[in-house]
Amino acid sequence: MSIYQLPEINFKQLQAPEKDKKPILNHILIGVVILLAVGIFVGFAFGYSLPQNKTNNFVSQSNFANSASQTESAPVVKYEPQTTQEQKIIQAVKEASPSVVSIVISKDVPVYQYQYPYIDPLDPFWGFFYSPERVQTGTQKQEVGAGTGFIVSEDGLIITNKHVASDEKAEYTITDIDGNEYTAKIVAVDPVQDLAIIKIQGGGRFKPIKLGDSSTVQVGQTAIAIGNALGQFQNTVSVGVISGLGRTVVAAGGLEGTIEVLEDIIQTDAAINQGNSGGPLLNLNGEVIGINTAVAENGQGIGFAIAINKAKRDIEQARTTGKITYPFLGVRYIIINNQIQKDKNLPVNYGALIQKGERVNEPAVIPGSPAAAAGLRDGDIILEFNGTKITRNYTLSKIIADYAPGQTVTLKILRNGKEMTVKATLSERNE
Repeated sequence: MSIYQLPEINFKQLQAPEKDKKPILNHILIGVVILLAVGIFVGFAFGYSLPQNKTNNFVSQSNFANSASQTESAPVVKYEPQTTQEQKIIQAVKEASPSVVSIVISKDVPVYQYQYPYIDPLDPFWGFFYSPERVQTGTQKQEVGAGTGFIVSEDGLIITNKHVASDEKAEYTITDIDGNEYTAKIVAVDPVQDLAIIKIQGGGRFKPIKLGDSSTVQVGQTAIAIGNALGQFQNTVSVGVISGLGRTVVAAGGLEGTIEVLEDIIQTDAAINQGNSGGPLLNLNGEVIGINTAVAENGQGIGFAIAINKAKRDIEQARTTGKITYPFLGVRYIIINNQIQKDKNLPVNYGALIQKGERVNEPAVIPGSPAAAAGLRDGDIILEFNGTKITRNYTLSKIIADYAPGQTVTLKILRNGKEMTVKATLSERNE
């Protein structure tokens, strides 16, 4: 959005013409002389009688003093919310803020200096054709990033984004709203979602935030984002609405410049900035409904958050097993829609079409996977996964996330125009 531009002012038009300058100056001088004369006369005539008039309408110095003392002693008027919604926003922020923390990431980074190589002093062109070399002389601790998280258990478990906290070699410093600092260690990293669980070291009791139910979220409801905006404005609050549900986006960024597909996420126009990653998206009850994770770089008011129901699974696994696992089938696929059905001349407009990737090392069915053991092939269409129809809104990855490694499932597939069923025992996804 461009800055509002003031119209240019032609200063020459504001200047009086040269021929008018002397008359104007003369009028001004005459006016000043008259005013001085009147002022002197009034001063002599009334100046000495004013203090004796105790019934005049002027406020005395004592009245000024009394007025000042009353102002100083007057109680400070507390701001009262003007609407019910405003009251709910204020209350939600008050309840959630003590559980929202800033995360600073530090690492040992190389230190370089420029040094000249050995040069023969007898060389007649000594140093003329030489340039300094960039040589590492050591390492130093340096802040390399910042993000947000929120406490989900009394013993200090914190959930944040994977692109904020996934480097085992980095150090993570946690700062709460009161300025207290703690160190934290990575507990588990989600192999699929942009989520990570870290834990405050050294013990203590902390206030966990309230978790909501993202399955009840509706487009148009109020959304409140809290985070460490730009890595320097802690617990910054922004308010908007839920502007979309079930979005799929390709996100890029993080310390390692990773790229990943985010499915079934929440869209909001509540302002999300760098440093907000990993912070909570709240409803008016002060409950977390999402984890802020991405923003459209070429848009305005288009941010995305991972639904909190997906994070609940991670929190429970990290607490009980110390790791986050996902089931694995082992196929590459695309979700069929009307356009893909038309382009590929397929008999159905739904399901997951198994097909190889664009590169040589991207087979349609991963060797040694549960899909390979079940006999799935390139070109098969998975119509149903354990009785659930696969569609654009219920993708294979979304459905399979509700299962656990080791479970045996039934797949309805379409092969060469014929329907058939196969069974597959899911394994654990390791990347």
